[in-house]
Amino acid sequence: MSKEAYNVCVVGAGAVGSEMVRLLKKHNFPMKSLVILARSERDEVIDGETYQVKEGTPEAFEGMDFAFFAGTEGSKGASQVLGWEAVARGCIVVDNGDDFRMDPRVPLVIPEVNAEALKDHQGFIANPNCSTIIALMALAPLHRAAGISRFVACTYQAVSGSGSAAIAELEQQAHAWAEGRAMEVSAYPHRIAFNVIPQIGGAKDVPGVPSEELKMKRETHKILGDDSIRISTTCVRVPVLNGHSEALHVELRKPLSVSEARDLFEKAEGVVLNDDLDHAGYPMPIDCSGKEDVIVGRIRKDEVFDNGLALFVAGDNLWKGAALNAIQIAEKMIEMGLA
Repeated sequence: MSKEAYNVCVVGAGAVGSEMVRLLKKHNFPMKSLVILARSERDEVIDGETYQVKEGTPEAFEGMDFAFFAGTEGSKGASQVLGWEAVARGCIVVDNGDDFRMDPRVPLVIPEVNAEALKDHQGFIANPNCSTIIALMALAPLHRAAGISRFVACTYQAVSGSGSAAIAELEQQAHAWAEGRAMEVSAYPHRIAFNVIPQIGGAKDVPGVPSEELKMKRETHKILGDDSIRISTTCVRVPVLNGHSEALHVELRKPLSVSEARDLFEKAEGVVLNDDLDHAGYPMPIDCSGKEDVIVGRIRKDEVFDNGLALFVAGDNLWKGAALNAIQIAEKMIEMGLA
């Protein structure tokens, strides 16, 4: 049976952590208390309100009901060091980092797609990668209706996916270009202003394949529960402040017309259809930034594939691609009586 109110903590005070705090309040999440944890104590101001950030230690999770790990502050360490410590103290962890996504103990969840996976949770739930979430919000309705045999995804990912330092770097480079000054480069291996970088993550597991592209394949298989889907991805960082876009080319197991696909998207939870090429209506990052829904459009037959469809999607990577999805997981758990 769910409680009336919960003790909540957010681990990480970077770009995603701040959005988690913002969205918890926007959604009127039933909170008894809210604490922000990070590597060191300090004050953080979010929307004009000052929060006293506390040091993240195992003991800090005593009495907590939900812990949202932002995956940005100490991303390769916070949930590894503290995640299961929080679970051991009776806290439900929702982790935005990638350390445990493929762990068989850990459900990998998009509430609109596979909420049933939450039923078997062991206190630790993982948020999928931002590009995976945005793609599957569009692909899952197609898969349920006609089955996906394979798809090609080309992503156009905003710098906010790399954190607040990357946002500042793009802004600084744009100002430097306008003023005729040299651009400083630190967040990426090349300048990002007026450029695109066809690498997101390192290529450690599979030579020549950056980690972001592997994530999309592996996470899609786990979320949809179908390892037979063949997936090819190219993930590209683009000079956009916020909002990821993706071109998706899909082969279905059964025929599905463009009009039938539009009907599916019009009925899909968390999806907004914008598909009016004659009036320049299609998904763009400028329209999805600060919005909870994923926008789907440019729906057309793809003649390369049998039963092929092509579409374009855009979603706020900090919201639905990260902070919002994590909060929706907790909301769904409460709704299902799992917390």
